[in-house]
This record gives sequence, C-alpha cells and structure tokens, in this order.
Amino acid sequence: MSPSQFQQAVLAWFDQHGRKDLPWQQDINPYRVWVSEIMLQQTQVTAVIPYFQRFMESFPTLDALATAPLDAVLAHWSGLGYYARARNLHKCAQQVVEQHGGEFPQDVEALTELPGIGRSTAGAIASISMGINAPILDGNVKRVLARFRAIEGWPGQTRVAQSLWELAEQYTPERRCNDYTQAMMDLGATVCTRSRPRCDACPLAEHCIARTQGNPQDYPGKKPRKEKPVRTTTMLLLEHDGALYLEQRPPSGIWGGLWCPPQLEEDDGGEASAQEWLAIRDLQAAELEAIPSMRHTFTHFHLDITPVWVQLLTRPTQVAEGSGDWYKLRQLNRPRAAQELGLPAPIVKLVHQLEAFRAPLLTPQDQTGA
Repeated sequence: MSPSQFQQAVLAWFDQHGRKDLPWQQDINPYRVWVSEIMLQQTQVTAVIPYFQRFMESFPTLDALATAPLDAVLAHWSGLGYYARARNLHKCAQQVVEQHGGEFPQDVEALTELPGIGRSTAGAIASISMGINAPILDGNVKRVLARFRAIEGWPGQTRVAQSLWELAEQYTPERRCNDYTQAMMDLGATVCTRSRPRCDACPLAEHCIARTQGNPQDYPGKKPRKEKPVRTTTMLLLEHDGALYLEQRPPSGIWGGLWCPPQLEEDDGGEASAQEWLAIRDLQAAELEAIPSMRHTFTHFHLDITPVWVQLLTRPTQVAEGSGDWYKLRQLNRPRAAQELGLPAPIVKLVHQLEAFRAPLLTPQDQTGA
C-alpha cells in the first residue's frame, strides 16, 4: 500500500466516520487545539470534554490564561491529574505572550521549545490549526502504525520510536494534513483500539500485517513490567468548629500548587506521628483518631495515606509556614469544590470519607457548626 493509497483510505474513512463535533473542533485556532492536546495527554476524550468547556469559559483566550493566577488554572485542572501539565500550560501561555507577541510560532521546532510541548503535540498544533505538514505520534497513532507494519517492541524504546516516526513522516500528506491528523487519532481511538480492535471497520485492514498474522493485540509491544514502589504518608485532618485546615503544596512535585491537609512525608506513624507534630507546634486536640487508610496510585508509585482526624480545642492563628487557610467542611463537600478551590481528587475523596466518619462522633452542637 503506497503512502498516497494509505492517505486516501484514511481520509475517505474520516469523511464518512470521523468525529467532527468535539468541542475543540469548533472555532479551531492554535490556542484551542493546544489546550485540548495537553488535556488529552494520558486522559480519555470523554473525561476531557467537560474540563475543556469549563476551561474555555474561564480562559477564552491566550491572554486570559497568561494573566490568570496559577491557583485558578490549577483549580480548573483539579481531577484531571498530571498537574505539571497545568503548570506548563500557564508558563507556556506567558512565554508566548512575552516572547512571541501572543501568537504561537508557525514552526514545529519553535513550538517544541515552549514549556510542555513535545514533538507530537507540536505536530498536532501545527497540522490541525495551521495546515502545516507535520506528523504526530500520540498513543493512538503509535498503535495504528505499529499494527499496520507489525513494528515489534515497546514504543518507549528509541529504536521502536524512531521506526514509528519514520512511518508517521512517510504517511502524513501535504494536503488535508489537518483532517489526516484528526483521522489517525480517531482511527486509533474508535477502531484500532487497545483491546478488541474492530478490524472489520478499519480502512487499512486488508494491508495490515498484524491483522494478517492474527495477533493485532500484540502490537505495540508492552512496556516491561516493573513493580511500583509504595510510599506512605500521614495526613492530618485538622478541624475546628466545622472547618478543615488546608495548605498549598509547593509548586513542583505531586499535587503541585493544589490545596491539601498537612502531610508528613514518607511517614506511616499515624496517630503517634500526629501527636508528635501537634506537640512541636503546641496545639491541643479534643479528639484525635485515625480513620481508614486509602491508597492512591500515581504513574510511578503507590501512595498509602493514613488520615488522622484531629479536632483542635482552639484555632491557631498560624499552623505552619507557607500558605494555609481554613475551609468549612460544607464548602469542601460542594459538588464543584475541587474545581473552585483547587483540590486533588484523592483529597476530595478523603473529605467525603471524613464527613462520614466524624458524623456519629460529634455532638449536635458540633454538627451544627459543620
């Protein structure tokens, strides 16, 4: 199958079956395409759509994003995970405004020099919004090409990635490259899926080597399995008069810039560690009790969280160094609290867990305060 035949087959399929009503496919411009591409990294389309719509309502232009407080950007990202994406998004917007006059450079290499934009993302921005002949190689495209040509090995390996990039360049057309880019992503997302690919609906099926071999599920090769390490921490749920103390995490690291309870890093001491932490700060507890632990899994490790509920006798003027504040539990339990306040999804879950745990232990007067 020649490159031109490959392109024609993919574009004909897209014209008849491709998705054309996604939010970022309306009013196409580099800003909207860029935001959507960053959100879609490691995240499914269905999960991204409501986040993208809210994000565009609050930050409709590049200037609006560049001048927004980072806290507001992170709050809109809460629940999407991989928060470095949001920090890079904000930094990139500021850099485009300051160094490029508010316009994205119309060059793939220049785009890759911006924070958070890799080669594939740069290709998507350039091809979809600028009509530039630029290949992409996101997860969906890797899967289509790896199966079509039976490219063995894990795409994270340099040799395999290089082979796939060569194919991506070879097949990307000069004309209608914007539709072709979207078509390849759609083909991987809706037909050439990770499990149970619908080969009967694929425009490339007759020439697909993996299908001929009868083993499309073997491509692309899987990442060598490595046991995830387990980290432990104690989170202090400091409460007074129905309000919970939260502090802003450092800009880098997990949950960077978001709001969380005080956390004793790499700690599994539970109540004992909490008592020691309180004593150092001369804080007194009316109630102190560990609640059921929970595990949150990141890309590279598991985090086992031991939450300790501490009902303080008095509210201190300052709990710890850095940014911190008190929030009423009823405020934290509102449906959109995560987005409004900038809470990581596991902390929202923890707040709900605390509410259920503490209710039977409080007096009617305490519950009124909450």
